[in-house]
This record gives sequence, C-alpha cells and structure tokens, in this order.
Amino acid sequence: MEQHRPPVSGSDFWDGLYAEGQDGWELGGPSPALEAWLDAGGTFICGGPDMAPALPQSADNRRALNPAPRVAVPGCGRGHDARLLARRGYRVTAFDFAEAAVAEARRLAAADGVDLAVEQRDVFTLARDHREAFDGVWEYTCFCAIDPGRRAEYADVLHAILKPAGLLLACFYPVREGRDGPPFPVSREDIASALAGRFTVLTEGAPARSPERRLDLERLVLARRDA
Repeated sequence: MEQHRPPVSGSDFWDGLYAEGQDGWELGGPSPALEAWLDAGGTFICGGPDMAPALPQSADNRRALNPAPRVAVPGCGRGHDARLLARRGYRVTAFDFAEAAVAEARRLAAADGVDLAVEQRDVFTLARDHREAFDGVWEYTCFCAIDPGRRAEYADVLHAILKPAGLLLACFYPVREGRDGPPFPVSREDIASALAGRFTVLTEGAPARSPERRLDLERLVLARRDA
C-alpha cells in the first residue's frame, strides 16, 4: 500500500504550519553550514571547468564584481540565509510558497536594510521566468520539504535556472533512514540520483558547522551545472 503523504505540494499546507506555529525547521538565523562556507572563502563565482570552486571573498574582490553574481534561494522561509548572502555582496532572489514566509522575509530584509528580492512562488515554476538567470543556487531544506517523488523534477528546475557552469551549493538534510516527513529523509543515493546527469560534484562532505540538533544529519555538496 502506498504511504500517505501530507499535501506538501500545496501552499495551504505550509501556510497552515506557519499559522499554527509548527515551523520546527526555523533556526532563528542563517544556516551555520552556509555561514562557515562563506567565512572560509567559498563563493558563487565560477569562470569555467578549470577554475577553483572557492575563491577568496575579500571586500576588494566583492567590489570588483560588477555586476555582482546573482544567487537564488528556493524555499527561503523567513529569509535568514538570503539576507546573509545579500550582506556578503550577492544579488539575491529568494522564493517561497507560503504567504506568511514571504511577508516575514520581506519585513526582516527591510528591518535589516538589506536589498533582497522575495517572490511568492511554487519552485517548480521557476524555469518559466528565471531560465539561466542565476550564477549560483543555495539549497537548504527545500529538497527535504517537497514530495520525494518530485526530487528529479526539482533538480531539473535548479539546473534550468542556473547559468552554464553555474554553482549549486546544497546542504542536504536530514541524511538518515526513514520515510516520514516533512522533512523527508535523504540518503546518499537520493543525492547522487538527483545530481546525476545534471551536475558535476566538486566537493562533498559534512559541513564545517551544523546546528546542534542537526549534527551528523547534514551533507554539504558543491556542484557545477552540466551543459
């Protein structure tokens, strides 16, 4: 018998969780994995297959980027990661299904004085308006929130919205066995299957930092879009 899954493909489901205070994924700030990667010099600049994936991210380097690279953040929630990326000099567009999340992401960006575009969107429609628009994508807790049966479709969307040789930085969570969700468990095989034929993995491993409750459940992957 096919396992019953919550209706995660509808925005009403997510708005309901926000309304009921059931947003257990909320960290209250940026992802430690993303922050550590940026602090170590990681960047969404990729000049081709022979360029090192991580370049020094000094203030001089950021000022030299004209225009700054564009980064997409699908499933942005309250936009903590998107604001961090914008503060680091990127032009960021964040997307979320839930009206409550979009409203809060916009409010927090305005309160912080951060230039950030936030769109209320079904992520599966992004290629329609944003094909090959982004230099980089930051993926965190969207892959585990969508119906697992649509993961290949989601990977196709990420491939479509990235420019040729664009970079996908993904922190996959929760890397464990099981079926219940969201968050729906992610296996190493799930990651490999989603990226195969779409992306070339450049680095993969445990992030330098994780929230305490997510220790040993996250896997950070940097991948380059294949042609």
